Amino acid sequence: MNEQIIWIILKRLRTPFLVIIITFAISILGLVLIPGSDDAGNVYNMSFFDAFYFVTYMASTIGFGEAPYAFNYQQRMWVSFTIYFTVVGWFYGIGAIVSLIQDETLRKALSRNAFRSHVKRLENPFYIILGYNSITRSIIDRINGQDYQVVVLDKDEDKIDELVLENFYPHVPAFVGDATNQKMLKIAGIHEKNCVGIISLFEDDMVNSKIATISQLLNKKINIIVKATSQQQVEHFSNMNLKHVKNPFDIISKRIYYGITAPHIWLLEMWMYGHILKLKKRDLFPHGRYIIYGYGRMGKAIQVGLQRAGVEYVVHSFDSEKYIQEKKTTIFGDEDDIQTLIDLDVKNSACIIAATKNDLLNLTILNQAKQLNPKIFTIARENELDDLNIFQASKINKIYIVEKILADATYNYISRPLADIFILEARKQDEEWAEIIVNMLNNITGMNPSYYEMKIDDEDAYALTLKLNENKKITLADLRKSRENRDELLHVVYLLLKRGDDIYLMPDSRMDLELGDELLMVADEESYNDFEYIINNIYELEYVLGYEKANKQGKH
Repeated sequence: MNEQIIWIILKRLRTPFLVIIITFAISILGLVLIPGSDDAGNVYNMSFFDAFYFVTYMASTIGFGEAPYAFNYQQRMWVSFTIYFTVVGWFYGIGAIVSLIQDETLRKALSRNAFRSHVKRLENPFYIILGYNSITRSIIDRINGQDYQVVVLDKDEDKIDELVLENFYPHVPAFVGDATNQKMLKIAGIHEKNCVGIISLFEDDMVNSKIATISQLLNKKINIIVKATSQQQVEHFSNMNLKHVKNPFDIISKRIYYGITAPHIWLLEMWMYGHILKLKKRDLFPHGRYIIYGYGRMGKAIQVGLQRAGVEYVVHSFDSEKYIQEKKTTIFGDEDDIQTLIDLDVKNSACIIAATKNDLLNLTILNQAKQLNPKIFTIARENELDDLNIFQASKINKIYIVEKILADATYNYISRPLADIFILEARKQDEEWAEIIVNMLNNITGMNPSYYEMKIDDEDAYALTLKLNENKKITLADLRKSRENRDELLHVVYLLLKRGDDIYLMPDSRMDLELGDELLMVADEESYNDFEYIINNIYELEYVLGYEKANKQGKH
């Protein structure tokens, strides 16, 4: 129990304690001063201990009788007075204790103390997540208990209660507090050795900026993952040397750009987020004139992507909040709205992008555009995951869910860092390169391959680590051999090798491995299971390396 809790208790109970002490003292003093008689009729005065003992059980209404001898009338008159006198003191004291238990300040202090204790007991690396919403809930679902644990701060008590009801396992310590308060960040464990980083994905860029600044001052070693929704804010964070800035609108803009100019690069990125590794007709972005309906943060970001792609486009500035306020509806489609679409030449456009802040407006804008031009390609901004079923039922060609994009990008950085690097490196290549890679992966591992990340260390590659420590030369090609027949190859493709700060995209299979190397690889489930078995079992590894054959030849 910390000093603050002790101070609150003493402050609240100081007066009740004094009242009880005074009533006891007066009652005891009266019994000591009033003379009584013993069994032989001799005059005696009660000792302080006897008086204290009697008042103790009398005041609590237990009643063990008169002790140590029967009382005379003077003593009984005094006892009658003290019964009512001490009851008043006890009632006041009990009322104060009940009030203390219900005291909001004490409750918060106890909760803070329990929260601090939970954080200090965390043994695994953990991230501090600031703010609890559908985005951060998705991140918690994915990373909590896998490689990391999570601590949450949110100033809204209802959201913390909602988190508690989710009953995450392992337990997620959570507390009601202002994320921009240095004291709260310290309580949340920003100074703890196993604190890996801070995740701040608030809608307000200024809040994220303040949190990033405070976090850097408190602990320069942690990762700071922040959301930025404008190019100016991204540049500001870059000047702060923050490397993990997530701008969902920039991600959307880049996806549209690559979808138009390099669909196989787009496909490789989307595959990293769960898309099947095959370009379908509905995945292809059309060539022609684009309409951007809504010129907010997303509209401006998409404009940059379309300019870069060299696509003809028109932008219609549209304030969704003003529209709802003036027309008292979130349904787009009256005569003025239809005329606006006609003036934008929707009938001769290839694609329309609804990029307003209101999901229902985006939906009805696209529905109205499809009525005017049934062949038009539709792209929608969806702000909240809860509206996904409605959007899917409307058969919109592309749906960009801001919350999901942000959650996916954050999760990839935390738990799939090599996949994150691969996406960045793939964007630097051309369409021809990407098409070759996609075809190769399809031929070797099928249309829906899985990718895996592993590090060459004792934990992930025990046998391989032992051999490398013996200065044995082992190449990437050696590990592609089947443990059933080393003359056959596993269905494995190495996408990326990270060695320190050096990145090798599609590394040469003749490349020697070193301790600490990190691999991003593609394989079917059976091949990867064999691969894992080989790098962790010394006998299987020696077999694929040909040591068994060499030993037999040496004996002859």
